[in-house]
Formats: sequence, structure tokens, C-alpha cells
Amino acid sequence: MTEHRSGFACFVGRPNAGKSTLTNALVGTKVAITSSKPQTTRHAIRGIVHREDAQLVLIDTPGLHRPRTLLGERLNDIVHTTWSEVDVVGFCVPANEKIGPGDKFIANELQKIAKRTPVIGIVTKTDLVQPQQVAEQLLALQQVMDFAELVPVSAVDGFQVGTLTDLLVRRLPEGPQLYPGGELTDEPEQTLVAELIREAALEGVRDELPHSIAVTVEEMLPREGRDDLVDVHAFLYVERPSQKGIILGHKGERLREVGATARKNIERLLGSKVYLDLHIKVAKEWQRDPRQLRRLGF
Repeated sequence: MTEHRSGFACFVGRPNAGKSTLTNALVGTKVAITSSKPQTTRHAIRGIVHREDAQLVLIDTPGLHRPRTLLGERLNDIVHTTWSEVDVVGFCVPANEKIGPGDKFIANELQKIAKRTPVIGIVTKTDLVQPQQVAEQLLALQQVMDFAELVPVSAVDGFQVGTLTDLLVRRLPEGPQLYPGGELTDEPEQTLVAELIREAALEGVRDELPHSIAVTVEEMLPREGRDDLVDVHAFLYVERPSQKGIILGHKGERLREVGATARKNIERLLGSKVYLDLHIKVAKEWQRDPRQLRRLGF
């Protein structure tokens, strides 16, 4: 019998370093929402990679950043808690951006755990640059800290995704499966549905708005007398009445687009037709209010 390994890995890095896209690429399906807006990820989302010889549980964490709100502080807490509990950490730096103070700050934080938890340096988004630039970024990353391994990858064209999986698996302890075969995430369906709605809402909004958007699914039930239709009732929260206007768009057009995009993705997730009832609410300054943060699940 060959040994079976199982355990947890997480990707860390600045906001927008390609962590969620990489998580989805390794799992082979979408478990984490992605967007060009920084700080899209707000929960530690678990994606599960099943192999004959191993089960790798990937935890996609929010980007570590200098917090300006209570929400920002809580997101950073999620990151620190997660990486103190995993078997191996992947530190992601995009190939197309110079290594900056934010990366060095994260590397400093990682030094504190590197003695007991191996850290793999990952250059992401290699499809966006020439091979020469990838080589230069690997050399620059090598200067930042002492990594257990260094690897360049592209989640978009699949370059070295299998190699990265092998490197992570090699660092896991021997052990049995932690989740039943076939499960790709342990996120409740309602959380995934709320995230898909937020992903649709993030596309095309102004730079200051993404952080102000939160989504809750109030109810998700099969339609009575129909086994092929699920009713989803959800609220999309913003912080100010002016933001409500941006999300609504002219005569509600923008909200209808968000609903149509989200509904398609939710139907794909649930494998069923979906009726999506989506409303906008204003929750004043919710990112800074502990009570509202709790109500919105942070």
C-alpha cells in the first residue's frame, strides 16, 4: 500500500495576487469567487483536491492589507488564524507586479511561522509576462525570505498547476481522507450562493464601492410542488443611499444584470432552475459597526 497524505494548505498574499483563481484551478472547479477588485475574498473558503495518494484541503484567505475599518481588521485576523493552523503555506506574488512593501510585510509575518510550517513561494499570473520576467520575479522573491520551494504558475493556462499540487501534497502529514470523496468544498450552499451574488455585483462597479457591498441569503427553498425550481431570497447591502443608486442603475437595469448573471451561476452550482429575488438595503457604515458586522456574518 502506498502511503496516503491528508492535510491543509493556504494561499496568502496581497489583495489581488491571484489566490482565489489558483484555488479554483487546483480544485478543478469554482469554489472561490474571483474579481479584478482587490479584497474580493472575505471568508476562509475551503476547496478540496482529491487524489489517489492524498487529500489536499486548500484554504483561500482574504488578502493581507493595512486595515482601515473593523471589517479590514477582522479579515486580517482570519488570515493569521488560518496560517497558524495549516500544514503548508503558499505565498503568492504576481509575475506582472514588482515586489513591494506589502509583500515584504507579509514575508515578515510568515517568518514567525516558517520554522514549524513550510512556506512555498509562488509566482502567479505567469501568462501575463515573458519568461524572462518570470525568471526575474523568482530571483526577486528569493531575496524576500528563505522558502521551502519556489514555483512559477499560471492558473489561467494551467502552467505548473500539477507541479504546485505535488509540492503541497509532499508537505502534508500521512493520514486518511478528511472529507468524503466527491466533496469539493465544505462551504454551506447558502454561503456560496451569497458569494456568487456578490461576485456578480462587483463587476463594473466603481473602485470605492466593492468594500461596501455585502450579501446575505435570507431564504433558499425548493418551490412548493416543483422539484426543479429553487426560490432564493437575498439582500444586497451597501453603506450609503448614493451607492444604492449605483447598484440599481438607470431604471433598475444594473440590478437586473447582476441578478441575471448571479442566477446563471447559482443554477450551475445547484444543478436546478432558480428564481432569484434580490433587494438592496442600506446598512449605514456597516464595515465599522461591530453589531452590523456580526449580523452580516463577520
